[in-house]
Amino acid sequence: MSYTLTSKEANQVLKELRKTYRVFAPKRFPKQGRYSDTDIIKYDEISTVEEIEFKEKSTFPAKEVMSPIHRTLFYFTEEEYHEAKGNMKPILLLGRACDINAQKVQARIYCGNGGFDDPYYKRLHDQVKYVLMECPGGSDTCFCVSMGTNKTDDYAMAIRMDEECGLKVEVKDPSFDSYFADSEKCRFTPKFIEENELSVKPKKIKNKEILNKLKKDDMWREFDKRCISCGACTVACSTCTCFTTRDIVYGDNTEAGERRRVTDSCQVAGFDQMAGQREIRSRAGDRMRYKVLHKFHDYDARFHEGNMCVGCGRCIDRCPEFISIATTVDKMNKAITRIEKEEGKQAK
Repeated sequence: MSYTLTSKEANQVLKELRKTYRVFAPKRFPKQGRYSDTDIIKYDEISTVEEIEFKEKSTFPAKEVMSPIHRTLFYFTEEEYHEAKGNMKPILLLGRACDINAQKVQARIYCGNGGFDDPYYKRLHDQVKYVLMECPGGSDTCFCVSMGTNKTDDYAMAIRMDEECGLKVEVKDPSFDSYFADSEKCRFTPKFIEENELSVKPKKIKNKEILNKLKKDDMWREFDKRCISCGACTVACSTCTCFTTRDIVYGDNTEAGERRRVTDSCQVAGFDQMAGQREIRSRAGDRMRYKVLHKFHDYDARFHEGNMCVGCGRCIDRCPEFISIATTVDKMNKAITRIEKEEGKQAK
């Protein structure tokens, strides 16, 4: 069933929903961007419909609701510890199709990966229902159509903001019908993006021999100079899951404090440092290779569910060195083609 609501009616429904749910959506924060007099759009809890940013893509992904930048895991003293419970109120998470599809990847990594469920992620995951925000498109860094993440049916409700007609809502989950009992019914089915300005078509790596040669290819050396290893791309990524843990002690008592899970990045120097100060990937190009192959080969090789990347383009938007993942994949495709030709000549 679908409904149309004025701004006032929509806020009344939201008010009723917030009695049961915490509602998160993309929200604009004026003058808080990385450049002077620029805004930033990130996920935050909302209390009115006017706070929702419908037109522009959020600067940071929806994963910040499910996997916060830092999260307290447990509190400890010298004698005992207890888990941090946090706010266990159910969540309504508003996001575009790519954001919702990204959560499937996150769930695959945190839960059902080798038979282990991460309890801290699962606790939140089981409390979330998705509200699909119809995507207006228009971003020149998006390539969700190429990744097959431009559509989804995994949502409880779908919404479209029409400046003339107000808010249109499709309700798929019957448990939400009661919130719209007094609302005007209408015909509304969300539309999905069918074409992006940018297209990315990763080339399949046919065998391990080609993969090993690709890892050693000179194309990665370009990033030794270009990439500054800041990790901005992975923080903005919809599907990256790397983290570290830190103990925060209280005052002078080192036996009392809390352990936190903190977002980390495979692109930052020292992330893979081992005992003896040894790093497996000490060059920026090697770290770039690891990230790109993880997104466009390794994930599918393990789970057989397609690419890990959902084509949101946030990594392109955030890179201070203007490194494009789309251009990088194109260069990788050319390297694979070249290696395949070399393999063919040797076979003859």
